[in-house]
Amino acid sequence: MRTYDLTPFYRSTVGFDRFFNLLDQVTSDGSPGYPPYNIERTGENAYRISVAVSGFSQGELSIVAKENTLTIKGEKTANENGKDKSEVLYRGIAARAFERVFQLADFVQVKNASLENGLLHVDLVREIPEAKKPRSIPINSSAQAPQVVDASVAA
Repeated sequence: MRTYDLTPFYRSTVGFDRFFNLLDQVTSDGSPGYPPYNIERTGENAYRISVAVSGFSQGELSIVAKENTLTIKGEKTANENGKDKSEVLYRGIAARAFERVFQLADFVQVKNASLENGLLHVDLVREIPEAKKPRSIPINSSAQAPQVVDASVAA
């Protein structure tokens, strides 16, 4: 349940739409808890998202990176029990379809994805372009002060 309204901010700001959309997503109660995941910082500009996808094969998972959004989907194929003609008496391992969406910061790119021991690992790296990095500006010192020309004296 949301206890505050962001509508006045939408009316009086320009260029902050993405920020307020993120706030709306955080406050919504519709975020499912399946599948569980971890977000780790593996270096100064490196991150790893690990999603527990036990029971899913590599072909049943998809990862899509578009703009600043990373989407991980899992869809089980047709009933696997039909293959060996067995009957499941109790299903404790969740095999439902899921979709997890992560908002990525600017300049964060997906570098690698791997599936091992029931965990899907997605490695991310923040690569800031040289043009956006801070740069040091040298300060020149000269022995002579620059000459100032006064227009009224020259006339």
